[in-house]
Amino acid sequence: MEYNSVSFEKRIKENIKNYALDNLYHINSLTEYLKAVAAVIEADILLTDRHGEKVVSIGNFVGFTPDVVKEPGRKIRIYNRTVAHLYVKFEKIPLKEKRTAIEKLLNETIVMLSSFGEEGYLHRESAIYMDELEEKLEERHAKQIHGEKEDALTGVYHKLYFEERMKVIDRSEVVPVAVINININDWKYVNDNFGEEESDRLIKTVAGIVKKEAKPDYVIGRVDGDVFIVLIPMAENNEAEDYCNRVQTACIAYEDDILAPSVACGIVYKTNVEEQIEDKLPDAEYEMFNNKLDIKNAPGYRERLEKRK
Repeated sequence: MEYNSVSFEKRIKENIKNYALDNLYHINSLTEYLKAVAAVIEADILLTDRHGEKVVSIGNFVGFTPDVVKEPGRKIRIYNRTVAHLYVKFEKIPLKEKRTAIEKLLNETIVMLSSFGEEGYLHRESAIYMDELEEKLEERHAKQIHGEKEDALTGVYHKLYFEERMKVIDRSEVVPVAVINININDWKYVNDNFGEEESDRLIKTVAGIVKKEAKPDYVIGRVDGDVFIVLIPMAENNEAEDYCNRVQTACIAYEDDILAPSVACGIVYKTNVEEQIEDKLPDAEYEMFNNKLDIKNAPGYRERLEKRK
């Protein structure tokens, strides 16, 4: 089971089925405790695992085969799963006045063993979970440092690597550089109405168009959930504008039973080698919002978006 694929709560509910009694208890100490209980109540005690295999036997159980289905004895349960069965066989019928006290002692024994087992289980699972999580984080960090470049969902550069490429272009003193902000229109509408799977598909679809219409020297990064930045070093006249037109046209041309992709684009230029691309990003975002306003107010936009609802 992948530790980063399920919640810890779900994990502990599922993984208890993989634990044997010696993973949950110190069997020697458990045996001594059950011997003491057996002596107090003057009874033989047998503890089996969930399948009926004998783990601790105190007294005479020769010829006794536990049937954990039809006669399960007293069940020890952790997170709603039976982990053990406790069988008690009295040497002689206890006096009536003692039966209530004996029954209470046995019930409390079951509660105590369930509680101790749960505590040990949680401690062990927490330690494993944290170790695995730390390992995953270290692995992810190492990949980002040592060469993993792509955003997992879209295949374009992830934010950290894109920022490094941005700095490289700055240091190269290449101008002009077109800085383009591309934002998916109404991504949240798709997420709210069709769910995360379809909203992710929308992002992947737009990313595919953004990559398809780009030239090999374009630098493309996904810098937020539904936001891409495209850099065009040594951009020629109207090259960035033509690129954005192709991307927007391709989005409009793409339609299926659910998705109706649309993007807003904002273009600015770095024209001075002393400028930093990072300082141009807010301006590109501002231009994108102006374009978004025009697109979303255009006739037919809302109808195209909502006709699949």
